Amino acid sequence: MATLLCLIAVFLAGTTIRGAVGQEDGFLSIDCGLDAADSGYKDTKTGIVYVSDGPYVDGGENHRVAADQESGFGRPEKTVRSFPSGERNCYALPTVAGAKYLVRVVTVYGNYDGKNSSSSTLQFDLYLGVNYWDTVHADASDVYEALFVARASWAPVCLVKTGSGVPFVSRVDLRLLGSELYPGLTANQSMNLYIRHNMGSNIYIIKYRDDRYDRFWWQGNSNPLWKNISTSSAVAVNSNFAEPLAVMQTAVEGIRTNTTVEISWESKTASEFIVAVHFADFQNSQLRQFNISISNRLGRDNYSPPYLATAGLMGWTGWSSDGKYDISLEATAASKLPPILNAVEAYIPIDHANPMTLPKDFDIIMSIKLEYRIKKNWTGDPCFPAAWDGVKCSNPSANTSRIISLDLSNSNLHGTISSNFTLFTALEYFFDSDRDTCNKSIHDVNPSQQKSKANRSAILAMSVVVPVMAIVVLVLACLIWRQKRKNNISADVPPRESEPDIVPASRKNYGDTLQTVENRRFTYKDLEKITNKFSQFIGQGGFGLVYYGRLEDDTEVAVKMRSELSSHGLDEFLAEVQSLTKVHHRNLVSFVGYCWEKDHLALVYEYYHTGRLTESSDIYNFGVVLLEIVTGESPMLPGLGHIVQRVKKKIDAGNISLVADARLRGAYDVSSMWKVVDIALLCTADIGAQRPTMAAVVVQLKESLALEEARADSGFKSTGATSDTAISMSEFGPLAR
Repeated sequence: MATLLCLIAVFLAGTTIRGAVGQEDGFLSIDCGLDAADSGYKDTKTGIVYVSDGPYVDGGENHRVAADQESGFGRPEKTVRSFPSGERNCYALPTVAGAKYLVRVVTVYGNYDGKNSSSSTLQFDLYLGVNYWDTVHADASDVYEALFVARASWAPVCLVKTGSGVPFVSRVDLRLLGSELYPGLTANQSMNLYIRHNMGSNIYIIKYRDDRYDRFWWQGNSNPLWKNISTSSAVAVNSNFAEPLAVMQTAVEGIRTNTTVEISWESKTASEFIVAVHFADFQNSQLRQFNISISNRLGRDNYSPPYLATAGLMGWTGWSSDGKYDISLEATAASKLPPILNAVEAYIPIDHANPMTLPKDFDIIMSIKLEYRIKKNWTGDPCFPAAWDGVKCSNPSANTSRIISLDLSNSNLHGTISSNFTLFTALEYFFDSDRDTCNKSIHDVNPSQQKSKANRSAILAMSVVVPVMAIVVLVLACLIWRQKRKNNISADVPPRESEPDIVPASRKNYGDTLQTVENRRFTYKDLEKITNKFSQFIGQGGFGLVYYGRLEDDTEVAVKMRSELSSHGLDEFLAEVQSLTKVHHRNLVSFVGYCWEKDHLALVYEYYHTGRLTESSDIYNFGVVLLEIVTGESPMLPGLGHIVQRVKKKIDAGNISLVADARLRGAYDVSSMWKVVDIALLCTADIGAQRPTMAAVVVQLKESLALEEARADSGFKSTGATSDTAISMSEFGPLAR
């Protein structure tokens, strides 16, 4: 299954969903108030890359905290974006529908406005989409964190005025979580972090890189009835919580066997909590057994934590009339050792009672907003709490509304009517009086005509949605794989034409090779001139920010400046440039040149000003490329028709081996192969509206990769660390909601 592994692994490593990446897959770190010219810097302590918030928010003003307040804060906390205008201002964070995320908002007032405001005079609310998250107070630097499951391709994080001053924000972090993490986290249940304590540690805070998901684990409180214990041995981590090793190697236990370990807190605002307790024992010579109670309700009796392996238990506290909550661990009569606790988390459930826009309609109108660069008041959810200007929504059904009317008069639109409008299935009225747009109604835009035009285009991935490098490297990787296998090809399978090895042995070899390539090498001054000092930002991909420019001969180009947002080091950059000079494909945008000058790395492509593809047509072309790789065949074969029709006929027989490249000799996971073929056929559906988003494609390919890796790594049998798995909420019995 080497081809499939090559395909998926390289695609997932190189692709970006609207900029939702960082130096770690799924990291987006926004320095609010940062000037666009400084975007893409790397934090010297964590290695995390921070970008400007310009592409993610409309409106607001940039500020810097007072000079006498800067001490003790990192670079991201020294700038601030405030929102004096509008009642609600929202960041649109790019997400993958159905995926789990951590979102963090950091607020450092730092007297940025010179008013020395206090919490009594400066407060505002945070909303996650349409749902209330928390209230921000200005008297201290605060961290607000929530876990949620994305419903659409964008997640709004909103700052809402309460009549007590101007909202502001210093930093916004988005972290993609593993799909197995936090079993209680669902699309209908988001969680607002209340506490996350690392017990028995003398370290104030543990975060990235100790925690791959960049969760903050704060040092837990001490107690004279407890003692700190630790181990230097490795601790096997379970997949339901992926606790950091540094957290699970420390713990507290009672000073005597009969000592109860209890964590307690009070809250006058939250009616109940979701709690997660984490255990790992450091010895196995004596019985350690205890009962777990949450707010005086038995959650688990006769529990023994696993030896050098983690276990996480999750449940609800239930309602408390006095606002007091606790987690209590009490040894049983049979136990020879006191209770142990390694870490604890408590979350406030985020109420999902408010209605919202249907996710599909939300994605469509966001695409229209970005395509036409519409400002207006188009921020947050299109329908709630109030509809956007020019938007009318249906009455909520099953807590969602549809967009039924769209009036874009006086929106200063340019160009033809986008085919995105045809994707609205409930739209009853559309009006646009701008002279610079084509004078035809929404019903005149034929999806099949749009698809036909798109299929005649010779570009797959220059759009922001589908990064071109994913496909370039994908094709290269498979060429390399085929070259490596050429001596092992069976005699009954015609060998392919071999490709030269394109991977140089050293950086010096890269440099030597680049001296001979025909593509132009630009200086940084050249790029400043071409882009008019990077004045026109047109998107963001896995490699970096993308700017519009013109060469001396008026050739339009797109300049992708490296911002280290996808771990592109110098070696990777040089390899990428050399690869681009050697590989040509009808579905790849033309590569013009590159810049390699000190700290400035950039790629320059031809820019397609007209006939720009929609995401739907990009995905169609990507589906064709997927089928080429899986089958090992060209798109068109004389007398046999197009690859899509050929694969569909073979699929009707119900035998995946008829589709897969014969040279694989069945060395692949059948379910994995089926999944890739299924997603490829969905990508090539005749009707554009029936094709998946690139976000959905990524999710499916990740699942396919996981199946194949399990087969390849374990000899057709999945294995893993032995540990007590996290119990579901229902397993807490009386604690279940």
